[in-house]
Amino acid sequence: MKGGAARTIAWLDCAAGASGDMFLGALVDAGVDLAVMQAAVDALGTEPIRLRAKKVTRHGLVAVKVDVEAPEVATDRRWRSIRAMLEGAELDAAVRDLALGAFARLAAAEAAAHGIAEEDVHFHEVGALDSIADIVGAAAGLAALGIDRLTASTVTVGGGTTRGSHGSIPLPAPAVLRVLADAGAPVVGAVPYEACTPTGAAIVAAAAAGYGSLPELVVDRIGVGAGGRDPQERANLLRLIVGHEAVAARRTGAAHVHRSHDHGGGSGHDHHRPHGAHGQASSAAAHEHGHEAHAREQAPLTAQGTPGAKPVVIETNVDDLDPRVWPAALAALLAAGASDAWLTPILMKKGRPAHTVHVMCRPEVVEAVRSALVRHTTTIGMRSYEIEKHALERQYTHVDVDGHEIGVKIALEHGEVVNASVEYEDAAAAALALSRPLKVVIAQATALAAERY
Repeated sequence: MKGGAARTIAWLDCAAGASGDMFLGALVDAGVDLAVMQAAVDALGTEPIRLRAKKVTRHGLVAVKVDVEAPEVATDRRWRSIRAMLEGAELDAAVRDLALGAFARLAAAEAAAHGIAEEDVHFHEVGALDSIADIVGAAAGLAALGIDRLTASTVTVGGGTTRGSHGSIPLPAPAVLRVLADAGAPVVGAVPYEACTPTGAAIVAAAAAGYGSLPELVVDRIGVGAGGRDPQERANLLRLIVGHEAVAARRTGAAHVHRSHDHGGGSGHDHHRPHGAHGQASSAAAHEHGHEAHAREQAPLTAQGTPGAKPVVIETNVDDLDPRVWPAALAALLAAGASDAWLTPILMKKGRPAHTVHVMCRPEVVEAVRSALVRHTTTIGMRSYEIEKHALERQYTHVDVDGHEIGVKIALEHGEVVNASVEYEDAAAAALALSRPLKVVIAQATALAAERY
């Protein structure tokens, strides 16, 4: 971020899965010149590869489909040869690092699936020229957008079986599951076909710094990329939403300015304008919806944190803060990287009513959280201690309430579903669109989740 300008942040909507061609299409539709990605592919020095962009429709929605035209080759590519090719190519450092990161994740996943050393992994499907072009082209496109932080939704991976170089394999493909598991990405089956390819999973894992619902941002552009198939179950589209931080925008008075863009090789259709029902959330709404998913979206750190480190709880007693400020203060703590933040009413000496604010966070964000406490409350000191935390396994899915998708967080203990929690903001948006009481929509979504699980 230069000169105090708002950071560029982006979010991937992987509700229909992810694949290489979907990534390339979304990037072109978001305004990346196809020539930028073509130049990166040309720098590899392989057999001639051409990228072609065209407009298509999926379930009536216009998107961009990018096809990779590459000759049929019988080269059996190993991880070490692909790595040497990428390291030797004249690529920008950011492009090279992202492409190497994607292939390194695939190598680790394939090695684990087949029980061999990573250096000996043969990339059969994902080593083909078109998949190499997908990864390098996507890396170049993401770098061209100048994104400071990218997060992604739950990834729909699909189910069933497919044919691979070794014969029939179950879906999700072992490499897809391993890559996304290693990245800490939430997944859901949802559809009876391969929705996420190994290439798509690798790009998501290498590019995303965290996972969750759409973060608070001011939308600048939207890119929609189409996959090759057009299934009945859902529109086969990957959406890339790019914008800038809403907090910084409010500070500069630009929160309500929606910029238009010349999309060059993109589709140029009018879905590049944000819609009111899905606009940015207020600080109070961020507090109500926030907690750990919000922290993953907003924290300027990786989702994994420091391996083996214990969570830290920071506490302070506050008796002189206007209570109307608390929702904004809690939202600021979550934005600073806290996993959770909450209040406990207390009675202090001389009968003064007060609150204890508790903040749970990872060790590496303690200083940022302490700074947020000082800036957004009236505290002049605080205490902290390490804790043991037992977190249930979580999965993210959605239910449909009269045409409106509402996220549901599923909690499991030893593989058994023990809780299903409806995402508040999704339900609130649906209630507004359907002109129904919020409590009714929450009840409907909860009932649908209960029927499923």
